[in-house]
Amino acid sequence: MTDIQLDADGRLRHLITTQGLPRALISQILDTAESFVPEVGRPARKVPLLRGKTVFNLFFENSTRTRTTFELAAKRLSADVINMDVAHSSRSKGEDDLDTLFTLQAMGADIFAIRHPDNGAAARFAEHAAPHVAIINAGDGSHAHPTQALLDVFTIRRHRPDFANLRVAIVGDVAHSRVAHSTIYALRTLGTTDIRVIGPELFLPADPQALGVSATTDTHAGLDSADIVMGLRIQRERIEGDILAEVADYHARFGLTAANLSHANDRALIMHPGPINRGVEITADIAYGEQSVILEQVRNGIAVRMAVMALIAGKRDSRSQRANSQT
Repeated sequence: MTDIQLDADGRLRHLITTQGLPRALISQILDTAESFVPEVGRPARKVPLLRGKTVFNLFFENSTRTRTTFELAAKRLSADVINMDVAHSSRSKGEDDLDTLFTLQAMGADIFAIRHPDNGAAARFAEHAAPHVAIINAGDGSHAHPTQALLDVFTIRRHRPDFANLRVAIVGDVAHSRVAHSTIYALRTLGTTDIRVIGPELFLPADPQALGVSATTDTHAGLDSADIVMGLRIQRERIEGDILAEVADYHARFGLTAANLSHANDRALIMHPGPINRGVEITADIAYGEQSVILEQVRNGIAVRMAVMALIAGKRDSRSQRANSQT
């Protein structure tokens, strides 16, 4: 996967997963994102880094936060942005997804932000993309969601920069969550070793040790002294049957409630990738309480996605400049 994501000089070519991304590159993305965060009380500034470029948001699954923040990020970089309504595209007439990619490439696309229900779809697009086209994975199946993971660790770093000494608890449907897997990989690369995943057995990863985490069904033990607590929604669209029927007391046992969070660090940051389901995995008073950084995660998503696109475009443009200087 690293061969797909990085060019021969180790710079970002596509962004498919956080797994295997070098620590220096993750830090570069986070540092670049810092430069795009608006100063308090001042409007976001627009920069010309992607002027003349075209970004396509190609979403085969519904999305509000991710698609909108990709659009805002591209526009703040001065790109032209096209949001594709895939449900009403030629795909509904039987066109293969790759043919859609080839057609849009022919229209002058430079970057695709792609969300797809199938694991590995983003890598497939990257393998067939033209040399001048970059693919950014905006979520593929239960596999990966790298920009969400990067905005998660970016948000954490702004409050708790010492990753090596963090105690992180992720609560909920870890097994089916692309966010959880991507964030775990990013945290481990940045030096975090104490990562706990908490939930009923059917929501825990099959091999926690391979993922580099500890797993428990005991919420109180898992949250003990945690510095970061991330709640996850139940991925109903990836699970057959009524999963909650098997865990009737899910909210009481695994929800982010005041009672459960009393076992975490009293200054623990509360996180959630959204959308939240009140009364299931979190209560409204926790979601919007003083320890919550959930809305900050959303805001930071714009800066992080700006950083990813800026680094990809800068890599490609510098390569073109070198080629032109040699002719």
